[in-house]
Amino acid sequence: MSACASSGDASTSDAVVDDSSVSVAGVESNRTPPYLYPVAPDSPTAADQSPELAVEAVDRLSLGFEIGILDFGAVTLLAENGDARHAWYVSDMMRFFGSGEGDVLVNAFEQLTGVSIADDPASERSSWLSVTNHLIAWDTPDYPNYREDKSGIFLLVEPEWEPFFSDADSAIDWRYISWGGVLIDDRELGDTQGCANGCIPALDDPAVTDSAGGDWYPDDALVFGLLEGEDALAIPKNIAEVHEMFNLTLGDRRLGVPYCTLCGSAQAYYTDNTGAAEQPVLRTTGLLSRSNKVMYDLRTSSVFDTFTGAAISGPLQDLDLELEQTTIVVSTWGEWKQQHPDTSIIAEDGGIGRSYSLDPLAGRDDDGPIFAVGSVDDRLGTQEVVVGVITDDDVAVAFPSGQASATVADGGDVTLAGVTLLADGDGLRAVDADTGDSLVSHESFWFAWSQFHPDTQLWSA
Repeated sequence: MSACASSGDASTSDAVVDDSSVSVAGVESNRTPPYLYPVAPDSPTAADQSPELAVEAVDRLSLGFEIGILDFGAVTLLAENGDARHAWYVSDMMRFFGSGEGDVLVNAFEQLTGVSIADDPASERSSWLSVTNHLIAWDTPDYPNYREDKSGIFLLVEPEWEPFFSDADSAIDWRYISWGGVLIDDRELGDTQGCANGCIPALDDPAVTDSAGGDWYPDDALVFGLLEGEDALAIPKNIAEVHEMFNLTLGDRRLGVPYCTLCGSAQAYYTDNTGAAEQPVLRTTGLLSRSNKVMYDLRTSSVFDTFTGAAISGPLQDLDLELEQTTIVVSTWGEWKQQHPDTSIIAEDGGIGRSYSLDPLAGRDDDGPIFAVGSVDDRLGTQEVVVGVITDDDVAVAFPSGQASATVADGGDVTLAGVTLLADGDGLRAVDADTGDSLVSHESFWFAWSQFHPDTQLWSA
């Protein structure tokens, strides 16, 4: 089995992979027309049992995985059954097997679905990416034993994912789960060491300085700004790109702060008011869902929807837990500290004696999503940055950040669906248009916001 190797360097991101067959480079830039997916193939419903030959083929493939081989005869048998739902399993195989097996798996996908990927620009960069984007765009159903079959592949890579797969009642949509190229962060709270086998290590209770102590960070570099009462904190983007998760205290509140580099979204969740027996400690699984970080609670192994804060597996799902969010403002450091002169900022070494590059990702995400997202709402460019808000009436509203910032700077009004944006530093903060009360907001790429909120209203100048 030619699985993607994790790098073992804490500075690597979810997207780092070593196997050229699954080199997940950009599908498209915002400057090119989107690829139009063919009509979805016919398939049985999710509840229909798989054909017996398909079950036999998957059993043979699972046995092969355990000894590190791909049974080409079993792939052919799986393709011949003609059940398009099994293209999801083909996609999973493609994620882990090397270039020598690529053609037989692409052929299996095309035989199962009756669709060629040759015209998809993404296929030139990664056949796995193209195949998976097709399946997501089509909303292809899976089959009754898909979760169990998928676990047989994934648990060979990371056995610590077992609690996620074993929860039969979870709300995880396993079709969308892919491997980000790194393993689970299961270090205890406060552990400052990296993961021996390679993970994205959360930074717990980082050291902070006053704004003067932040003179190491360029004024034009971005920070993720948090306010809690009279206390303000700036998280430098370069440190966030390395750790992608923080557990910290600000004011008198405990917060978990995930940053999904792949979807351009830093969010902040309160973890001190959940009602759970133990306060959640947020960690990165190493898994992705439609290019969105999958996070979990270290204490209970409960998975969260990172974008909404809802627990979707484990004991915290049983509690119907949804973490409460607070606003994160994306601003330059110079403007943030001018607006909030008493702000603190995470120390240059994070308090762990580490050195951080000012640009750890080096433009990795500049040319479009590097993991599968399916089709994207074409009202905006795939990676245009928006400020997203959910109103008290559960209405989703998105504001293109560039347009909104320019309008606010010119003294104009940026209001939609009862939400008004105001300047904070040179970032944006949302308030109720009538009362002025704060509303939770955060920035993200358009593809991410629109996939989680497909009915979102969209402001334009």
